[in-house]
Amino acid sequence: MKKVIIMTILLATATLSSANAQQQSTTKITYPLKEDVSTIKGIMKATYEAVSGEAGEVRQWERDRSLHSPNAIYSFPLKKDGKYERVTMTLNDFHGETDKMVATTAFYENEINREVRIFGNIAHVWSTYETRLVKNGPVERRGINSVQLYYDQGRWWIVSWAFDRETETNRIPKTFDNN
Repeated sequence: MKKVIIMTILLATATLSSANAQQQSTTKITYPLKEDVSTIKGIMKATYEAVSGEAGEVRQWERDRSLHSPNAIYSFPLKKDGKYERVTMTLNDFHGETDKMVATTAFYENEINREVRIFGNIAHVWSTYETRLVKNGPVERRGINSVQLYYDQGRWWIVSWAFDRETETNRIPKTFDNN
């Protein structure tokens, strides 16, 4: 009789553990995360995490969309016919372009310096970044993100990004470089 009781308890425990694990693995994250949008530090950290990952890895676009105003834009230099031209696009279009690149290339971007100016409910962030194409690998390129944000409904929202890459003729000024 003791064996039957012990086996019943073990079976019930295993079933509950399995159900609990299954529920935890299917629990959907609800964005935005409070720690992502309650501070400028949090929103900048989240944006770099959302875009970074291994080749072919699905990026955290739902998380990234939750950080941005619905009409947010990206503006950046794009090389066409051997020269760069400025391109401006919606956040969703930027995600699509990034998906094309990261399908075959790992991409890790991290912030190495940040300067913030705030007036009322608006903020401007100068965020110097480094890009690696191998996790913890050598720096492949650097540049500066110019990010505009506003504070509303108890959180920060990104309204636009403009960025430029460092080149031999366009060096990052010492004031923006922690290296």
